[in-house]
Amino acid sequence: MIILKPVLAICLIAITISMLLCLYRLIIGPSMIDRLLALDTLFLNATCLIIVLGIFWISTNVFEGALLVAMLGFVSTAALARYFTTGHVID
Repeated sequence: MIILKPVLAICLIAITISMLLCLYRLIIGPSMIDRLLALDTLFLNATCLIIVLGIFWISTNVFEGALLVAMLGFVSTAALARYFTTGHVID
């Protein structure tokens, strides 16, 4: 358990840096597809961050939140991709 805390701290730092880079691509991205992929990756990183924080805090209460973020990320990415390709979300 002593070795686990520094490893989780390094993971938290790496995920945070990855989220900042995704946020940069989301803001600066040259095309709309790049921004959509950055948003999808940002949702994935947020899910990973919540899971690592749950392990770090030794708490199982945050895993439902990670599941909700993952589902929201999937639905929003699918809806935005459909909107960008066809111009509408629902037929």
